[in-house]
Amino acid sequence: MAYTITLIPGDGIGPEVVRATVRVLEATGLDFVWDEQEAGMRAYENGGEPLPGAVVESIRKNKVALKGPLTTPVGGGFRSANVGLRQALDLYAAVRPCVSLPNTRARYDDVDLVVFRENTEGLYAGIEYFDERNQIADSIARVTRTGSERIIRFAFEQAVALGRERLTLVHKANILKRTSGMFLEIGRAIAKDYPQITFDDRIVDNMAMQLVVYPEQYDCIVTTNLFGDILSDLAAGLVGGLGVTGGANIGDGIAVFEAVHGSAPDIAGKGVANPTAMIRSAEMMLRHLGEAAAADAVRDGIREVYAEGTHLTGDLGGSASTERFAAHLAERVAANVAA
Repeated sequence: MAYTITLIPGDGIGPEVVRATVRVLEATGLDFVWDEQEAGMRAYENGGEPLPGAVVESIRKNKVALKGPLTTPVGGGFRSANVGLRQALDLYAAVRPCVSLPNTRARYDDVDLVVFRENTEGLYAGIEYFDERNQIADSIARVTRTGSERIIRFAFEQAVALGRERLTLVHKANILKRTSGMFLEIGRAIAKDYPQITFDDRIVDNMAMQLVVYPEQYDCIVTTNLFGDILSDLAAGLVGGLGVTGGANIGDGIAVFEAVHGSAPDIAGKGVANPTAMIRSAEMMLRHLGEAAAADAVRDGIREVYAEGTHLTGDLGGSASTERFAAHLAERVAANVAA
């Protein structure tokens, strides 16, 4: 069986880390047909939209996409193609596993947690107003019952499927009594349907402190859009940074797997980018496709290469190029599949 996957190389280092990831994926022995599409700054500079309709239609058709990082201008310019993609395809669940690897020089070596972030609402709904006369900017955080229920239930279902034991809901219900308050109320109600999962909650600022001091105490986290964006990056920092953590955006029947780091234009084309985040996202894609054995081969291969420490990229203190790292990992993945 061949899997047809929408492939979006992205901007900056995107094409390099995506190319490396394709090499590792093909080492699993599975058959892939890559439907390559252009989005982000490259698409915009080529005279088009940052999120062309053809990209959205390709993903709707293929149901699965692998996406490199896309550049979003800071302040002005066009709106984030990443946010636009999530909203166009209703990819309401952002999933960010943060699992320790050897030799990352991280402060912890035993972190294993998953952040589930509501992905289409909150402050990222893009509802903003500007009063020119008084120079007042307003941004509305839209939180709906439907959106809250589906991300919280998704998190519980995933916790059960992954064999996890605890789910912590993060909020600011002491201050944001309507938005965060409703999110917490819904979480407490849904928790009654999952007695096998220990459920608790934390105020977001306390949660940030708790993750830094006691990360080993947490298992799964579910929260709203902005809080999830911040906490998932914090969690990535616990295991070595955004360069080693994968991510997925999932909706009903459609999923986009992506590196969560930026496009790093300052090192683009130099062959020094670390493709681990992209490859770990691809591992998630394999599990989504039901290819658990191939996913295990990639997961184990990454851990083996990191433990070995001879083919790490410069950000980890090594000297391997993006291509050399990928080639070495692909050999290890192929060996794991054969075993």
